[in-house]
Amino acid sequence: MVSAYDELPRTPANFVALSPLRYLERAAYIYPDQASIIHGKRQISWKETYQRCCQFASQLKQLGIEKNDTVSVLLPNIPAMIEAHFAVPMAGAGLNTLNTRLDAKTIAFMLEHAESKVLLVDPEFVNLAREALSLIPNQHIIVIDVADTEYEGENQFLGSFEYEEWIAQGDINFSWHLPEDEWDAISLNYTSGTTGNPKGVVYHHRGAYLNAASNILACGMKPRAVYLWTLPLFHCNGWGFAWSIAASGGTNICLRKVDPELVMQLIAEHKVDYFCGAPIVLSMILNLPKEKQTSFDHHVEVMVAGAAPPVAIIEGMRNMGINVNHVYGLTETYGPSALCASQSGWNELSIAEQAQLHSRQGVPYPLQDSMRVLDPETMEPVPNDGQTMGEIMFRGNIVMKGYLKNPKATQEAFAGGWFHTGDLAVCHPDGYAKITDRSKDIIISGGENISSLEVEDVLYKHPAVLTAAVVAKPDARWQEVPCAFIELKMGTTATPEEIIAHCQKELARFKVPKDVVITEIPKTSTGKLQKFILREWAKERAENI
Repeated sequence: MVSAYDELPRTPANFVALSPLRYLERAAYIYPDQASIIHGKRQISWKETYQRCCQFASQLKQLGIEKNDTVSVLLPNIPAMIEAHFAVPMAGAGLNTLNTRLDAKTIAFMLEHAESKVLLVDPEFVNLAREALSLIPNQHIIVIDVADTEYEGENQFLGSFEYEEWIAQGDINFSWHLPEDEWDAISLNYTSGTTGNPKGVVYHHRGAYLNAASNILACGMKPRAVYLWTLPLFHCNGWGFAWSIAASGGTNICLRKVDPELVMQLIAEHKVDYFCGAPIVLSMILNLPKEKQTSFDHHVEVMVAGAAPPVAIIEGMRNMGINVNHVYGLTETYGPSALCASQSGWNELSIAEQAQLHSRQGVPYPLQDSMRVLDPETMEPVPNDGQTMGEIMFRGNIVMKGYLKNPKATQEAFAGGWFHTGDLAVCHPDGYAKITDRSKDIIISGGENISSLEVEDVLYKHPAVLTAAVVAKPDARWQEVPCAFIELKMGTTATPEEIIAHCQKELARFKVPKDVVITEIPKTSTGKLQKFILREWAKERAENI
């Protein structure tokens, strides 16, 4: 039987597709003269940002870019990178932000897999882009060079267009449209897999809109917030904060690279309210010599992902006026999708007790539907006893559409109606989850995910290597670094330095093992490598340095 409620119509008057593009339009309308972007001495207002994005989008259309085409960018945190987060979807395309720390072979795979039509390149990464493009000679990609006055090196060029000259020819009154369906793709981010090539994670407009709003709620962001870009915008679209700052009507402070002295100067100069990053960013700030520090007299909030920050960092940051918030998530959940929300009374505890509580992954983000620790066999919640292990799973609108061109992996990830993170955890009596192990053997180094199996595959290519196992080794600066344990083939020789040099030829620098141990690797009776023992060995080696 049809209810009278069901007969009420859905019309353009009462239903509009959710998209973060509306955040930009609103900011330009309400705060036209406020600084949207500050980059060195350059300031761009929200009105100018909107017009530049219209010009950018119109020029993409002139190049023949259509819905569901891919536009890739190999850029640091500069104005063009922020503009791309709006202009590319305004043209109906998907934005693919490439990790500038990767090697050319991996970049080439991503460009080919994504079927990228356009590539924006910063001069710092021209050589990397040139090498990557040489590996896919049959793919026609239009290259646009983005010169940057803040780049200290030579502004060398690779493509047919220079960004500023190119967008200047665009239409500031370009008539863009919201997506017909909020489920339409807005961006493509590649994640490190434990086997094989990286997987392409597809975000939709609805998720991006809700993730941006969720960020604001999670950190209590005030209107017209000032945000410092210490977090690479190629990480899950800067965790969605490019869209969050537009929703806030705030100001983006660009930063090409993380220089702790400059970070403190910018915090003081621009009265920065928020920034994000891995624990290494906080460690760099905290370890800055006193004579290079710049004091500031206002409160700052920072979101930290990756390994939980230790007591010394939480206390040190607090003494500086910076409050640390620990968040958790994956590329597949638009970055952070859970936070360790503080409860009343926690501030009365000792710093050590607070750090222990904040080391947990916590509870779902405000607009994420659900996060549970489930038994992967029964799909039932584990007891909230802090001991029974299960797998963290998410369900909601801030979860990817799926893996591009990989239906098998998508189906496996969504088995049972939940997104499977692969992270093993327990649930405490207060309902807060805490990871106890990473079933995917991912090493988190300076905020970068490193697959131990990827590194092992390279090690096995060395002619002297019989067996290889890579685990995370605690590191004061990077939180974790790859540590390789090697068994050599009988009759062969190889030094740790030779093994490291071999890896440097095939891996991005941050993936290369920082410590190589040639030894007999412990195994079970069936020959399975006992990585839990190796992790203890690596921990001991870190403690004995």
